[in-house]
Amino acid sequence: MSHRYEREQTEAIKAVVHAGRLCRAVRAEVNPGVLDKRDRSPVTVADFGSQAIIGRSLQAGFPADPIIAEEDSAQLQEPKNAPLLAQVVHHVRSILHDQGCDLSPDQVCSWIDRGRNREYCDRFWTLDPIDGTKGFLRNEQYAIALALIVQGKVVAAALACPNLAAEAGSVSTGMGVGVVFTAATGQGALAMPMDDDPAGGSWRALRVSAREDPATGRFCESVEAGHSDQGDSAAIAAQLGITSPPLRLDSQAKYGVVARGEAEIYLRMPTATDYREKIWDHAAGSLIVQEAGGVVTDINGRPLEFHHGRELTANRGVVAANSHFHGRVLEALHARIRR
Repeated sequence: MSHRYEREQTEAIKAVVHAGRLCRAVRAEVNPGVLDKRDRSPVTVADFGSQAIIGRSLQAGFPADPIIAEEDSAQLQEPKNAPLLAQVVHHVRSILHDQGCDLSPDQVCSWIDRGRNREYCDRFWTLDPIDGTKGFLRNEQYAIALALIVQGKVVAAALACPNLAAEAGSVSTGMGVGVVFTAATGQGALAMPMDDDPAGGSWRALRVSAREDPATGRFCESVEAGHSDQGDSAAIAAQLGITSPPLRLDSQAKYGVVARGEAEIYLRMPTATDYREKIWDHAAGSLIVQEAGGVVTDINGRPLEFHHGRELTANRGVVAANSHFHGRVLEALHARIRR
């Protein structure tokens, strides 16, 4: 890598890999009986720990850059949540044990709160410390998603998927070895196993599927029906002649699956007319698909606009696909809307 945002991309990769290791450690300690009781504390610890790790990394490398992230530490600092805060500090310490930094609860909370920004500016980062909460709890797919936005454009991204199989063609809904995806504007998209050394040269270039016949294509979509209108997705697939069942997986791992050619289409249909997507749910993944040769727009064919703070207020839904499928998906979608 040698380009304008090389340092930002390198630091983002390191940050999401460290955060992914923290999330794995938290999840490995979970008693399955706890999850049966719908106790969300494991994901709370992992969310805050992941955000603290990345907040610290960006503070060290780019102290002037704001971060728009999903979490802040207000809930964590409530007296009743002192045990949770202690767990967060413990797990952050376990990742940073050899770096000699102050790991007081106040310091960890200050790293988390670097993500409290809400307003657009000309250069900022956006972070989802755990994208795919329910996937995390099911020990299936989740992601740590970090992207740099400059002048409203995503210019660098890193996406760690700790449970996704590292090799294309072997999508896993359970434990895989993990993979980290990355992209920088104009530089293409890359992936490597999450446990490899990022500086060790094991990166491989990504390319979206070259399939042209929609009948041979495959959708990927959210596991949770509440995240996207799966009925519309099924109808559009039928209209295109797609017969393969959709790949259903949580988080921006779907963008990674499209970027490496395991699915041709990721369609996220709005479930309510007034709903707008959060920027941290799409910034990193959208750049990775685009740099792998794909096309990403909203359901009206408009590019995603990152000029409006926390939400994609100018957009509705998302269509990510290879260049052969994208226009056909939009045509089928608009035909359905007009009915």
